[in-house]
Order: sequence, then structure tokens, then C-alpha cells
Amino acid sequence: MRLVTKFELAAKNTYQLHGLHKDVFIELIKSNANTLQRTNALASLQNIENELSLRCL
Repeated sequence: MRLVTKFELAAKNTYQLHGLHKDVFIELIKSNANTLQRTNALASLQNIENELSLRCL
């Protein structure tokens, strides 16, 4: 999985962010420990959650 950047997330609406969060979470579950795929999934989830929290303010 590739890293989802803050720049990409800014162009999405809240509904799309929630859907993407679900998709990335599923990829995280499928990934093996200590792999680039897991690292990118975790970082992407953090970016998505940060973007969602900014929109709630």
C-alpha cells in the first residue's frame, strides 16, 4: 500500500475520508508485521484521522 498524504486528503470530502479510513484499516489488518505496507497503512491512518479531527473543529 502506498502512503496517503495530507495533500491528497485535503481534496476529499468527509464521507470519502471515512470510506478511505475503512479501506486503509482493512489493508492494515491484512499486512504483515514490520513491513513497508504496514508502516504506510499506519501512517495513512494517522493522516486520515488528523484530517478528520481538523474538520471537526
